[in-house]
Amino acid sequence: MDDGDEGAVRATRRKRADARRNEKTLLDAAAAVFVDSGVDAPVRDIAARAGVGMGTIYRHFPTRADLIIAVYRHQVEACAEAGPALLASSATPHAALARWIDLFVDFLITKHGLAAVLRSDQSGFDALHAYFLDRLVPVCAQLLDAAVEAGEIRSDLEAFMLMRGVGNLCVGAGADPRYDARRLVELLIAGLRRPA
Repeated sequence: MDDGDEGAVRATRRKRADARRNEKTLLDAAAAVFVDSGVDAPVRDIAARAGVGMGTIYRHFPTRADLIIAVYRHQVEACAEAGPALLASSATPHAALARWIDLFVDFLITKHGLAAVLRSDQSGFDALHAYFLDRLVPVCAQLLDAAVEAGEIRSDLEAFMLMRGVGNLCVGAGADPRYDARRLVELLIAGLRRPA
């Protein structure tokens, strides 16, 4: 390969890395807007938060469903990657679990809107749900196991059961301003602690 070819390869890699960063910025902005305002939030709000024009969003995600599915997958991956990182950086495994559950709640708020968007595509929704379980149940189990091993929490709770319970607490989020799902989830996680 001559110098010209090497330069072209480096430029292509740089361009791909820039495109991935731009897409991540868009997905992070969309996720934040969806958490704050729901999946029906105007695209202009997402564009403003990402610091791009609306055309950029439509170029990456031609339909709202495309954007919501991409955000869903992006959040699943972020939650999956956060588990081990939080275990490594938190003061205790219980603190890591609590922080991870907080990220999971953000994801659940977006996930509820996804169901309405994919209502006509049950097989697509089922595939995304299976992906969600395959990626996140093992991460939650790792966090629970670490907290049990540290003697911080009870040992009689499975990851799927905890995630399902958190999900059920989040179902009413947004429907009634008097209902504080985050507060209830916080109490649930505090209640996992072993009696002193």
